[in-house]
Amino acid sequence: MNAFTASDHTFYPFATTNEQDFKNLMGVYLDATLHPLLKQSDFTQEGWRIGPENPKVALAGESAKPEDSKLVFKGVVYNEMKGQMSDAGYLYYIRFQDHIFPAINNSGGDPQKMTDLTYEQLKKFHAEHYHPSNAKVFTYGDMPLADHLVEVNAQLSAFEKIEGDFEIRRPVDLSGGPQNVTVAGPIDPLVPLDMQYKTSTSWLMGDTTNILENFSVGLLSNLLMDGYGSPLYRNLIEAGLGTEWSPNSGFDGSGRVGIFSIGLTGVKEADVPKVKETIHKTFQEAYENGFDQSKIEGYLHQLELGLKHKTAKFGMSLMQRIKPGWFEGVDPFEALAWNDTINAFQAELAKGGYLEGLLKKYLLNDDTLTFTMTPSATYADELVSEEATRLATKIEEVTKKLGGEAEARAQLEKRELELLEEQGKSNTQDLSCLPTVYVKDIPRQKDGATLRDSKVDKVNVQWREAPTNGLTYFRAVNTFENLPDELRELIPLFTDSIMRLGTPDMSMEQLEDLMKLKTGGVSAGYYSTPSPFDFKSSTEGMSFSGTALDRNVPDMFNILRMLVLETDFDSIETQSRIRQLLQGSADGAVNSIASSGHVFARTAAEANITDYGRLREQVGGLSQVKLVTSLASRPESEGLADVVEKLKAIQKFALSSSSTFRTAITCGSESVSENEAYLQKFLSTLPSSTPSSPKVPAPNLSRNSKTFFPLPYQVYYGALALPTVSYTSSAGAPLQILSQLLTHKHLHHEIREKGGAYGGGAYSKGINGIFGFYSYRDPNPQNTMSIMRNAGQWAVEKQWTPRDLEEAKLSVFQSVDAPESVSSEGMTRFLSGVTDEMLQTRREQLLDVTTEQVREVAQKYVVDALEKGEGKMVFLGEKKPWVDANWEVKELGMATAPAEPEILDEEDVKDAALGS
Repeated sequence: MNAFTASDHTFYPFATTNEQDFKNLMGVYLDATLHPLLKQSDFTQEGWRIGPENPKVALAGESAKPEDSKLVFKGVVYNEMKGQMSDAGYLYYIRFQDHIFPAINNSGGDPQKMTDLTYEQLKKFHAEHYHPSNAKVFTYGDMPLADHLVEVNAQLSAFEKIEGDFEIRRPVDLSGGPQNVTVAGPIDPLVPLDMQYKTSTSWLMGDTTNILENFSVGLLSNLLMDGYGSPLYRNLIEAGLGTEWSPNSGFDGSGRVGIFSIGLTGVKEADVPKVKETIHKTFQEAYENGFDQSKIEGYLHQLELGLKHKTAKFGMSLMQRIKPGWFEGVDPFEALAWNDTINAFQAELAKGGYLEGLLKKYLLNDDTLTFTMTPSATYADELVSEEATRLATKIEEVTKKLGGEAEARAQLEKRELELLEEQGKSNTQDLSCLPTVYVKDIPRQKDGATLRDSKVDKVNVQWREAPTNGLTYFRAVNTFENLPDELRELIPLFTDSIMRLGTPDMSMEQLEDLMKLKTGGVSAGYYSTPSPFDFKSSTEGMSFSGTALDRNVPDMFNILRMLVLETDFDSIETQSRIRQLLQGSADGAVNSIASSGHVFARTAAEANITDYGRLREQVGGLSQVKLVTSLASRPESEGLADVVEKLKAIQKFALSSSSTFRTAITCGSESVSENEAYLQKFLSTLPSSTPSSPKVPAPNLSRNSKTFFPLPYQVYYGALALPTVSYTSSAGAPLQILSQLLTHKHLHHEIREKGGAYGGGAYSKGINGIFGFYSYRDPNPQNTMSIMRNAGQWAVEKQWTPRDLEEAKLSVFQSVDAPESVSSEGMTRFLSGVTDEMLQTRREQLLDVTTEQVREVAQKYVVDALEKGEGKMVFLGEKKPWVDANWEVKELGMATAPAEPEILDEEDVKDAALGS
């Protein structure tokens, strides 16, 4: 089950391809949301409480260590939001929302306010808001609607109508002229100290129930700020006023009144006022110069492609599209009348001056809110101090109520014991009342997509012929031998650079316009995959992809060739633009790690186990963060000439029609012969050989079993990884089932419910040959490490029931049999070499896994492997005394950091099929 919490509503989505499963889920979801137990213990576990730092202290009594028995604020959501608030980008956005939209609350919860919430307030809020009078129900699919309505009616008719909360909340009134708000925020340790300001200016737009105007303003926003050639990018970021857009930048049409914001991060103090001045100047210039018709057509072409592209999540995206406006009084059917909106837009456009008129109406004024976050060296200490004061006040309240400190501690520890007892019961509840589907209903045979192989000019081509609504999808992989580390680690920068620098004949703005007019996008990325036959060996190279309407395939190929082979690395502006790319990536690195720290921890742990793990870590892990931050903070006087030379070296071998190059095309059968001719012509324009590199000796993987990365977070992220078996091994299936059993029957319970982390579990990466554990936004890392290390033994000793095994298999097949988009069909085979036959064998092995097999793999690949010292543990967070000499401490260095680079490999295509 999952919930998505928006600023003024929560929705509970589910999707399935099984009719019985749909009925079961609908019943459970309606019952859970409308009739939850909402016990006091649910509030103390998920919300907040005060208790000993280590939950086991309550059991240890007198023998507990003082540091473990320290009283602290606890609660799953409390810790989640402490982690969320460690993300300076999120903090900026949410503080901006506090000021522009005071009528709505921080939907995630502000930890500083959360401890004022009482259990009674929670119960009252649920009774008033989680009621059919206040609800909206959405279904999508080809199952009979009448059946859904019978079930919904049965559940809703038990309620009496009440006054729902239909108040339309609006942002602050800005009609009185400019308003300025300045708040303090944390210093980013990976960004130069003189580039720590964040600032934005916002305008209120029109009523979003006007669907045509709302659509038009969204397009106006894109014309002003999307792409390197856009006027706002050129005048703000390229001009050096900041490094990246602020988190609130763009048009937000989700409320009843639209809000348009433009801002920057990585701003110097002296440049803060210049940002707003430059935005005003840019709007005035755009109004006077007007908008190029071809740019408008490019955006409309992107919308057309978006509607033609068949995704596996169409129903969910439909709901996402109508949902915000539906709560603001927009007719959902009007929001879906896409062609009517486009036709009305084009009619207005034809009259002339339409977009310029909207610009004048809403943006050529100073009815604005300028919101600035200044860096404070004491911000983190003040947070800690504020929490300590708040905690002391709450403990004092309990002490007064109970008559003394000893009585207060006894009461708080007693409640912790009661909660532990309650949590213990939840893991052994009788689940037979819950409806279920059965493993016996899962088809044993699953037919893969029909694929065909051919050769075009000695290059292997995989064809997938399927209905695609007139679109062609192209993928290619060029593999490299003996790639040196110094070039590999720069491939993410190379793929960013070719989308930024332009060619000798075309500026990046012209190339971007061409891409929008002729393609659904083209991209290049680093590629790697382990061998399905030997997880210790791997292949690497670069991947390329593109999408276009059938008639535009020659343009797509030409654009891709120009970007990769003709990008101009010798231009006078090359170094300054690459520096801007590096600074943009570096800005907010700490935030990107905060939002997915467990992924970085897992990547770092796996890098010490396999060659593939080492490669992935170099291009997408913490060492990539360190590289980019160090390059971004280089003094300008040093220049980046050495980096540019390496990028030019990559350009020489990135794309070639040699034996190392292979392609895959997905298209309608009517387009195959034309696409074959287009491909042949494209291949004939590529260099035919790749320069040979001297053999590079494989580096020794780190012998350290424990690594710690100090980072300025209030919570921790961790992973423990172990080597297992190759994809073709029969042990892979029970390992995959073991990961589900451990996650749902043990780790979620121990790490989240008892330990207070926002997330934790086990994972098995089938093709990577890795089994591991992770925790996310974790306040109690020492406790978690102990749980991870003992989980294998727990699994060996556990008396697994047939129901446990049944649930684990259903959980695995939920992802194995998830629908996939046409463009993804055949990609598992193309990118990783895992054939339909291998997938079918794994399918049968998964269906046939026994409890004995689960115990065997838990013993061999977890318990025994840990005893042999094969486990690699990595944690990220604040360095405390428990990080002793047994840990290798790796500093990231004071510089700057990247969003994850685009890496196309098997993990991005079909994790589930491969048991990831």
